[in-house]
This record gives sequence, structure tokens and C-alpha cells, in this order.
Amino acid sequence: MPQRILVTGAAGFLGSHLCDALLANGHTVVGVDNLCTGSTDNLRQLTGESRFSFEEQDICKSFDPGKVDFIFNFASPASPVDYSRLGVETLSVGSTGTVNTLDLARKYNAGYLHASTSECYGDPEVHPQVETYWGNVNPIGPRSVYDEAKRFSEAVVMAYHRYYGVNTHLVRIFNTYGPRLQINDGRVISNFMSQALRGEPLTIYGDGSQTRSFCYVSDLIAGIVLLADSDEHLPVNIGNPDEWTILECARQVLDVTGTKGEIIAKPLPQDDPTRRCPDITKAKTLLGWEPKVSLRQGLQSSLQYFKDCVSAGSR
Repeated sequence: MPQRILVTGAAGFLGSHLCDALLANGHTVVGVDNLCTGSTDNLRQLTGESRFSFEEQDICKSFDPGKVDFIFNFASPASPVDYSRLGVETLSVGSTGTVNTLDLARKYNAGYLHASTSECYGDPEVHPQVETYWGNVNPIGPRSVYDEAKRFSEAVVMAYHRYYGVNTHLVRIFNTYGPRLQINDGRVISNFMSQALRGEPLTIYGDGSQTRSFCYVSDLIAGIVLLADSDEHLPVNIGNPDEWTILECARQVLDVTGTKGEIIAKPLPQDDPTRRCPDITKAKTLLGWEPKVSLRQGLQSSLQYFKDCVSAGSR
């Protein structure tokens, strides 16, 4: 049945793709974003779509979009560049912003899905990471503004479920990439793709042996939509379990872009996770979900977008 759905962070990388998917499924979508990191360019494809509306709105301030049936809370700076620059704002949106949107869900008896993160696991001592692992997080380090904002959000989401009966869901998102990723956001894929296409050396940190697992955006959104329709209230990992070293990823990017850039090393940032890979047994079992797009396929699908960004200048 078509629903009226609120998406916060709608102008961001993931939020905009989520809006596309929800509209394709026949829903009406109200998107809000304060545009501190998002861009209305990500919503250009929805111009003229009668079932979509957008409002520039800071969810840390009181607002009411009217009755909604479901809320997807995707509002937060999410890249190292952005949350390092907007540390206090990141903590605020993960606390005050999450509470405000949960209050809306409670008011309208709406379902609620919160976008959490693999960063809740910190620099993990359990590998691959399972949802029952509590994490190894430095609560006062440079990454803490993001990590602890998301960990607090999970706690308050579960509190609203336990104490108020709100129908909540928690997705822990692992590294995701694809079109609309900000080209200068400090994330692995966007850094490598933009550097390769500009003819610059690809920068790795440390010796490049640390690992990540890269999920293409269409796979991630499909898993999130399935989770929203489920009866699961505890966290669920959504990500690609194929594990790559950073150095291997750099070589894949050079191959896909057809460039011959040099790879240079810089010091490893403080608290940078050495390994990151999701155990997706829960998603497979509960949702029947697993990713379909390989890293090479995803890079090829993203190539034209990054070429356009580089040609147009940084975005």
C-alpha cells in the first residue's frame, strides 16, 4: 500500500537514492535536509515529480511535516572530511535530531528506520563484525563525534521502541559507493577515483594493508527497503562481505579508469580501523538479502559519474 514517507538527509548520497527507490515503489516522499553536506543536485532527477516534495530543514529544530506513515532518518555528516569539520553539528543531529524524528514517529504512529553505521564497531577486535559485537571505540578520539553520535542514536532508538512501542529498525551501513558520492569527501572510493581521473598519485594511508568492504549503492538501498518492511528491531548489518585491502582497491581503480597513476603512502590517521567487514548472516536469514554487484562492476557503473565531476570541477 502506498505510504507518505519522510526522508531526512534526503539531499545526501544515500538519502537521494533512497528517495528514488521509495518513489519507484509508489510512495509519496517528503524530503528534508539542511544542506550542510547534501546538495539539491542529487534531487534534480525528481524535478516535476508530483509525489515528491523537499524542504530545507534542520531536524535539530522543531518541525512537523504532517502525518507520515514511515520515517527514514538519514540526516548526518557521514564522511571523515565532513564530520571532522562539523563535529558539534554531527553530535547534535545524532542526539537532538534523532529524538525529534522519533517524537514525530511516536506522534503519528509511524514506522522508523535509523541509518546507523559500521563505525559503531570502531577498530574491531572481532572479525568479521557481527551485530552482537559491542565494538572497540575511542569515545574521545577524533572520530568520536561521528562514532558516538551513531551509538547514542542506536540507544535512543531502542529506548523509544522499548518504552513507547515505536516500530523502529536499525541498519548498520558499511562502506558504500556509487554515483552522487561527494568527490572530495575523503572516502576511499571517491578519493581514488578522483585522483586517478585527474592523473594524480593515489594516496593510501599506512602500508595499505587495512581492509574495507565496499557495497554498491543499489545493493545497500535494496537491503534497507527490505529491513524497513521487516519485524526486526535490533541492528542489522547491510554491506558487502567481500574484503579488500586498501592497496588492492587502489589497483582496481587504476585498472577500471585505465590510468597508470603512482600509489603513495601517508601516515595512518588516529583510530583508523585496521579491518572492516560485515557478517551478513542476519540479513541473509531475515531479509533474504545479499549484495549482487562486485567491486569491479560497481566501479565501472560509477566511472562516468566521477568523470563528469572531474570535468566539471570538484563538487
